[in-house]
This record gives sequence, structure tokens and C-alpha cells, in this order.
Amino acid sequence: MAHNDPKEIVVISGKGGTGKTSITAALASFFPNKILADCDVDAADLHLLLNISATEKHDYYGGHVAEIDPDKCNSCGLCESLCRFDAIDVKEGKYAVQEMSCEGCKVCVDACPEKAIAWHPALNGAWMKSETKHGPLFHARLIPGSENSGKLVTFVREKAREKAIENKAPYILIDGPPGIGCPVIAAVTGAHRLLMVTEPTPSGLHDLERVLQLAAYFKVPSYILLNKADINKDYKEKTEKCAAQYGAKFIGSLPYSTLFTEAQLKGVSILDAFPDSEIAKELKAIAENLITHLQEEKQC
Repeated sequence: MAHNDPKEIVVISGKGGTGKTSITAALASFFPNKILADCDVDAADLHLLLNISATEKHDYYGGHVAEIDPDKCNSCGLCESLCRFDAIDVKEGKYAVQEMSCEGCKVCVDACPEKAIAWHPALNGAWMKSETKHGPLFHARLIPGSENSGKLVTFVREKAREKAIENKAPYILIDGPPGIGCPVIAAVTGAHRLLMVTEPTPSGLHDLERVLQLAAYFKVPSYILLNKADINKDYKEKTEKCAAQYGAKFIGSLPYSTLFTEAQLKGVSILDAFPDSEIAKELKAIAENLITHLQEEKQC
């Protein structure tokens, strides 16, 4: 990483419902000169808390789909026999590709003796650039049932990075997907730091350990933020021990608060809705702690 490269801080969670997006929206108020990105392309919702404006929308083509030309097809059936995804329909001797079943593997295209099968770019979703009072936001929406969510995550990261370099922004703050699957791998690979938001519950601890293992595999240093910390003291202690076991830094904890939900209903972050609340003050302390850590690392 070059000295002036923007640093990507990806906010993730092993499971949904930990408050990851609400905390990302709150942190957006504190990070100076940054670019924002929502890489949860299957269910992007960061924009719902940032009061976006002036959105640019573009189609995203991330794969390919086959299409049979009935005028060239001699109905030999070779494509149907070779397709492992059962994507070829036959009706009254006519062959056609089921677009939702086609994986774009191109076997039928290359095998067709009549060259009757085209290989078109597949529309997989859309990507957007929106303006917010906290800076530009890049986000996307995958068409339900479409493949290539990992590729779309990478595409959103690339767009955010291009803008950060253009603006000479030192940080890219990313709301990542939950879990440990393909979209998460695409979001964390090559990132500078991960901020893992978890909760003190059996499922929260179990999924935190899985995402810590993922971070260790890709050698990305991690911070842990424990949300709803007061709902289970035993699991709060277990979470702190788990973080220490994997060498993750425990950056802070937040109590359970209904103000997050009230802010969501207003369509803004908790910092914008309740700036003078105790939870806002605690979030500010956590954000300052995180930024201090990042700045100290930069000087090393």
C-alpha cells in the first residue's frame, strides 16, 4: 500500500441484526474527509439513514447469459445434454435458454455445431453514486436471484477507491455484508482494517469467531465493537476473551438502546436524530478512539 493510498475500514458482522449499518451511519458523522460505500449489495440500506440526494444510477453487467437463435438452431439437442444447470428448455422441438437458470458457463456456446447460441452480457443489478452531507456514497442493488454478488461488491469498492484518490480522501468507510460468504470475502480482501460489530449472545459469539477466523485467513487486523453490551454480562466477558484470543482490539461497547430504532424510523443516523443523547456521546468516544488508533498506525 502506497503512503498516500486511502485506507478502507470495513464494518462487518458475523450475523445480521447486530446494528452494523446503524453504527456505520453514526461513524460517518465523525470520520473526516472520507468516502462512503455500502457493499451489502444483496440488501443495501445505508442510504436509508443518510438522507441521500442527487443520485446517479447505472446498470451493472457482471456476467453473461446464453441465448439460442431459433433460425440457426437445428434442434440437435447437444446443448441440452451438456448443460449441467438444466437451463435448456425444449418445447415442441424448439430449444430455448431459461435465463434465470443459466450460469453463463459458455459450454453450450462453444459446443454448438451451428453457432446458434449467443453469449450476451447479463444485467445483474445497478450501482449508484449519491451525495450525502457526510460525503459521497457508492452503493448498489443486486437483482434478486442474480449471481456475481462478490463481483458487484468489488466493483463498488473500486468506484469508492477511485473517488477517494480523486478527492485525496484518507479514508473509505464501508458498510459490509453480514456473514462469511462470497460478498464478505470480496468486501474484506485487501482492506486496511475491519470493525466487527457483535452482540453478547450465543449466536453473536459463534458468528464473531467465524468472522475473526476469516479475518485471520486474509491477514486483516480487526477491531471489535460490542453492541447491546448490557443484555448478557457472561457473554460480554466471553466476547472480550474471544477478541483477545484472535488478537483483535476491543474498541468499545454500547448499551442496548431503542434510540437506534427511533432514528431508523426518522430515516437518519442516531447522531443526527439524538445528538445530545448518552448513546451519541459514547459513539463519539468510540469513533475518536478508532480514529486515534488509525492515525497512530499511519505514523508507524
